[in-house]
Amino acid sequence: MNSTSISTTTAQTASEPLLPYLEMGTGFLIGLSIGYVIKKSFKILLFLLGIGIITVFVLESKGVITLNEEHLQNTVSQGTDVFKYFVTFLKDRLEHFEVSSGLSAVAGFFVGIKMG
Repeated sequence: MNSTSISTTTAQTASEPLLPYLEMGTGFLIGLSIGYVIKKSFKILLFLLGIGIITVFVLESKGVITLNEEHLQNTVSQGTDVFKYFVTFLKDRLEHFEVSSGLSAVAGFFVGIKMG
Protein backbone atom coordinates (compact mmCIF):
# COMPACT_ATOMS: atom_id res chain seq x y z
CA MET A 1 0.00 0.00 0.00
CA ASN A 2 2.91 2.28 0.66
CA SER A 3 4.36 1.80 -2.84
CA THR A 4 1.02 2.80 -4.39
CA SER A 5 0.98 6.16 -2.61
CA ILE A 6 4.56 6.87 -3.69
CA SER A 7 3.78 6.21 -7.35
CA THR A 8 0.67 8.44 -7.16
CA THR A 9 2.71 11.31 -5.70
CA THR A 10 5.35 10.89 -8.39
CA ALA A 11 2.69 10.91 -11.11
CA GLN A 12 1.18 14.14 -9.74
CA THR A 13 4.57 15.82 -9.62
CA ALA A 14 5.37 14.75 -13.16
CA SER A 15 2.07 16.12 -14.52
CA GLU A 16 2.53 19.57 -12.91
CA PRO A 17 4.23 22.10 -15.16
CA LEU A 18 7.79 23.08 -14.39
CA LEU A 19 6.98 26.79 -14.52
CA PRO A 20 3.47 27.95 -13.59
CA TYR A 21 4.05 31.09 -15.69
CA LEU A 22 3.82 29.01 -18.87
CA GLU A 23 0.09 28.60 -18.31
CA MET A 24 -0.50 32.36 -18.18
CA GLY A 25 -1.74 34.29 -21.18
CA THR A 26 0.59 35.95 -23.62
CA GLY A 27 -0.79 39.39 -22.85
CA PHE A 28 -0.05 38.98 -19.16
CA LEU A 29 3.53 37.90 -19.85
CA ILE A 30 4.09 40.80 -22.25
CA GLY A 31 2.68 43.26 -19.72
CA LEU A 32 4.75 41.69 -16.94
CA SER A 33 7.99 42.00 -18.87
CA ILE A 34 7.25 45.57 -19.99
CA GLY A 35 6.38 46.69 -16.44
CA TYR A 36 9.47 45.04 -14.97
CA VAL A 37 11.84 46.52 -17.56
CA ILE A 38 10.29 49.98 -17.32
CA LYS A 39 10.65 50.12 -13.55
CA LYS A 40 14.25 48.85 -13.59
CA SER A 41 15.28 51.20 -16.41
CA PHE A 42 13.53 54.12 -14.71
CA LYS A 43 15.50 53.48 -11.51
CA ILE A 44 18.77 53.39 -13.45
CA LEU A 45 17.83 56.54 -15.36
CA LEU A 46 17.00 58.43 -12.16
CA PHE A 47 20.26 57.30 -10.55
CA LEU A 48 22.33 58.48 -13.54
CA LEU A 49 20.36 61.71 -13.78
CA GLY A 50 20.98 62.41 -10.08
CA ILE A 51 24.72 61.85 -10.47
CA GLY A 52 24.74 64.13 -13.53
CA ILE A 53 22.89 66.92 -11.72
CA ILE A 54 25.17 66.70 -8.70
CA THR A 55 28.23 66.80 -10.98
CA VAL A 56 26.93 69.85 -12.87
CA PHE A 57 26.13 71.73 -9.65
CA VAL A 58 29.55 70.94 -8.15
CA LEU A 59 31.32 72.07 -11.32
CA GLU A 60 29.24 75.24 -11.40
CA SER A 61 30.00 76.04 -7.76
CA LYS A 62 33.74 75.60 -8.46
CA GLY A 63 33.50 77.99 -11.43
CA VAL A 64 34.50 75.38 -14.01
CA ILE A 65 31.27 75.75 -16.01
CA THR A 66 28.35 78.17 -16.23
CA LEU A 67 24.77 77.08 -16.76
CA ASN A 68 22.62 78.56 -19.49
CA GLU A 69 19.15 78.63 -17.92
CA GLU A 70 17.31 78.88 -21.25
CA HIS A 71 19.15 75.89 -22.71
CA LEU A 72 18.49 73.91 -19.53
CA GLN A 73 14.75 74.64 -19.73
CA ASN A 74 14.67 73.59 -23.41
CA THR A 75 16.42 70.32 -22.57
CA VAL A 76 13.97 69.54 -19.77
CA SER A 77 10.96 70.30 -22.02
CA GLN A 78 12.39 68.02 -24.74
CA GLY A 79 12.80 65.24 -22.17
CA THR A 80 9.19 65.74 -21.08
CA ASP A 81 8.02 65.52 -24.70
CA VAL A 82 9.92 62.25 -25.21
CA PHE A 83 8.32 60.80 -22.06
CA LYS A 84 4.83 61.86 -23.25
CA TYR A 85 5.48 60.20 -26.62
CA PHE A 86 6.59 57.00 -24.87
CA VAL A 87 3.43 56.91 -22.72
CA THR A 88 1.25 57.52 -25.80
CA PHE A 89 3.08 54.74 -27.67
CA LEU A 90 2.47 52.25 -24.84
CA LYS A 91 -1.18 53.27 -24.58
CA ASP A 92 -1.73 52.82 -28.32
CA ARG A 93 0.08 49.49 -28.28
CA LEU A 94 -2.03 48.12 -25.42
CA GLU A 95 -5.24 49.24 -27.16
CA HIS A 96 -4.52 46.86 -30.06
CA PHE A 97 -4.93 43.81 -27.81
CA GLU A 98 -8.29 42.12 -27.57
CA VAL A 99 -10.34 42.95 -24.48
CA SER A 100 -9.38 39.92 -22.42
CA SER A 101 -5.79 39.98 -23.59
CA GLY A 102 -5.59 43.74 -23.01
CA LEU A 103 -6.89 43.39 -19.47
CA SER A 104 -4.40 40.65 -18.73
CA ALA A 105 -1.62 42.78 -20.28
CA VAL A 106 -2.53 45.68 -17.99
CA ALA A 107 -2.65 43.35 -15.00
CA GLY A 108 0.73 41.91 -15.97
CA PHE A 109 2.10 45.44 -16.37
CA PHE A 110 1.14 46.37 -12.82
CA VAL A 111 2.54 43.10 -11.47
CA GLY A 112 5.78 43.80 -13.34
CA ILE A 113 5.91 47.30 -11.87
CA LYS A 114 5.42 45.83 -8.40
CA MET A 115 8.11 43.18 -8.96
CA GLY A 116 10.66 45.59 -10.46
